[in-house]
Amino acid sequence: MAGSKVLVLGGTGPAGLCLLRELASRQQHAIVYARNVSKIPSDLAANEFLEILQGEIDDLDSLSRAIAQCSSVLSLLGPHLTDRIANSSLYADMYRNIFTLMRQHGVRRILAMGTPSIQRPEDSWTIIQPIIVLFVRTLHSSVYRNIINVANAFERDATGLDWTVFRIGQILGESDELSWKADREAGEPFVGQIGEKGWSLPLKRGLLARWLADAAAGRADDWIGKCRLLASPNNRDKKAPYLSR
Repeated sequence: MAGSKVLVLGGTGPAGLCLLRELASRQQHAIVYARNVSKIPSDLAANEFLEILQGEIDDLDSLSRAIAQCSSVLSLLGPHLTDRIANSSLYADMYRNIFTLMRQHGVRRILAMGTPSIQRPEDSWTIIQPIIVLFVRTLHSSVYRNIINVANAFERDATGLDWTVFRIGQILGESDELSWKADREAGEPFVGQIGEKGWSLPLKRGLLARWLADAAAGRADDWIGKCRLLASPNNRDKKAPYLSR
């Protein structure tokens, strides 16, 4: 049976640290499962709502124990442009293992990071996306293949799970407490398709963290089974400030 905590994967990068700050501020008990836990600042490591588990993503016994305590999985795992990856299905295989463990423990909800390299029929044509795809596919082919294979893994292999892939273009902001607090109040995030009115690529890390925490609380269930773009509000189409929950 699923637990009540939120499992954070990829929680030691700047976006992940913002997410940990967001969850802790809501008094949401969370587990961060990471290889290099020394990257987590002392103020977060000591937070009563955060549990830190050190482990490799392919240590399925340790990962299973973490998933067993959780009701949802928030993943910021993914390749960097500078990575040289021989295995084009490395990240897709990671997620397939996670899917299996989620089913074993009755955990249904997972949200995972993607990029605009993932093209969907619902997207509207824009000159920016083909340029991004061409750039990544030509100069960083192994990264491109991993990103596409992750999207395919969710669509083909996440049967029975409530999955969402959120695409991120340009990620901005710092992970310290002051930056996170400021960025999480940066307006209503854009959630939709590439090329849709109001879409953009930049996204504040604090805003991403706020949206993910909302999603873990069930406020993005209309995204289940979908791959959408997440971005900061377009400056040309400002909306009312987002009120803290």
